[in-house]
Amino acid sequence: MVKSNILLVTFPAQGHINPSLQLAKRLVKLVDVKVTFLTSQSAIRRITKTCSKNNSLIDFVSFHDGYDMGWPNDDFQGFMFALRKHGSKAVADVIAAARDEGRPFTRLIYTLLVPWAAQVAYNLQLPITLLWIQPATLFGIYFYYFNNYFDGRVGSNQVIELPGLPKLDGSDFPSYFLASSPNLYDFAISTFTENFEILDRDEARRPIVLVNTFQDLEAEPLRVIDKYKLMAIGPLIPSAFLDGKDPSDTSFGGDLIEKSVDDYVEWLDSQEKLSVIYVAFGSYAEISKPQMEEIAKGLIKSQRPFLWVIRGEEMVFSCREELEKQGKIVGWCSQVEVLSHPSLGCFLTHCGWNSSLESVASGVPMVSFPQWTDQITNAKLIQDYWRSGVRVVKPKDGGVVEADEITRCLEILMDGGERGQQMRKEAKKWAALAKEAMKEDGSSNVNLNIFLHQLVGEEIDGSITTI
Repeated sequence: MVKSNILLVTFPAQGHINPSLQLAKRLVKLVDVKVTFLTSQSAIRRITKTCSKNNSLIDFVSFHDGYDMGWPNDDFQGFMFALRKHGSKAVADVIAAARDEGRPFTRLIYTLLVPWAAQVAYNLQLPITLLWIQPATLFGIYFYYFNNYFDGRVGSNQVIELPGLPKLDGSDFPSYFLASSPNLYDFAISTFTENFEILDRDEARRPIVLVNTFQDLEAEPLRVIDKYKLMAIGPLIPSAFLDGKDPSDTSFGGDLIEKSVDDYVEWLDSQEKLSVIYVAFGSYAEISKPQMEEIAKGLIKSQRPFLWVIRGEEMVFSCREELEKQGKIVGWCSQVEVLSHPSLGCFLTHCGWNSSLESVASGVPMVSFPQWTDQITNAKLIQDYWRSGVRVVKPKDGGVVEADEITRCLEILMDGGERGQQMRKEAKKWAALAKEAMKEDGSSNVNLNIFLHQLVGEEIDGSITTI
């Protein structure tokens, strides 16, 4: 008998779907839980059906948002408006349908860019819980902004110290907060503000926020904000690459981009241990052609084998022949599989939180090349606090990072020198702690069990809360 029937709503982007889907898989394996996974048609139509075929306790439901071919880069605000409008109706309809069928939802879990889902559920007296899919440090930054600890626009040379968080320069803040940030990103600030307004509605309780991180990685940011109970439940990555409890769990199961042919694994198998540079900039990062050319030249100068994920149209490089002799370019791959391969030496990454956390869990040191949003803060944490990577130095005018700088960073990690060896040692330490967190008595696994047992207890007494 199912004791908890959970509706999980997420934003239709890869970086939101992966941790949400992994949480769904973990939930249904721990106790008698059924999960309905709701996002827009643009994502659901491309998600692989592995989970729905192999797990009868996860249902996938979609709605049309007017952008069924995917959200556009040139009208993001229009997309966000349409997503809220159509998504809100879909959430209300799904909740009503479940009630009419005699299997009412007992809780809604939602991710950070869909607070409208929580608004609907709250109005319908359905308990809600926020799944925070960025570091706890980022939660702290937004919390302190919401509570007026600092002004909303910061200068790049401004030093800001916030309770319990690492000391940050203005240039280390998410790009939304920079004084130079375009106004079109203002939607992010208002969206995050809405999340805190929702959390603060229930003053009688201390709301739980589920965070995709682990205790040892961010102990102080998880502890310091006592207004909420931040519970680390990560890393939310497939079990086969983390705790090994489920060897069959080898993928997130929700890829929006079709994976390339599997010959990249055979290519990795042919490379020496710790010799390969893995290069990937996430699902949506737009890298200019001049910058791509400099990355290519930097890889060639390193004289090391590389695996480079390049989405979309085939790039025309001036050095294409040299690139193909030295490394391998693919359209998409299983990142956790690549990062777990023994041939991997380092990861040149945009520092999206999923990529960063997957690299941390795999023990692979990083060359950080952040582009925008939380990536900038993640890069700061990786280099200066977790000491498991090095960050490229960008020109003061914000222009193209040249090949020599990229090669310099790669060589720090790959040349076997003392500095690189120390970063590799730190990376291995964090990987061991990540795996420890997901063991039976590990902090993240215990937290998730506590959360679920509280759900069952509250459903018995019928109370409504935002835990």
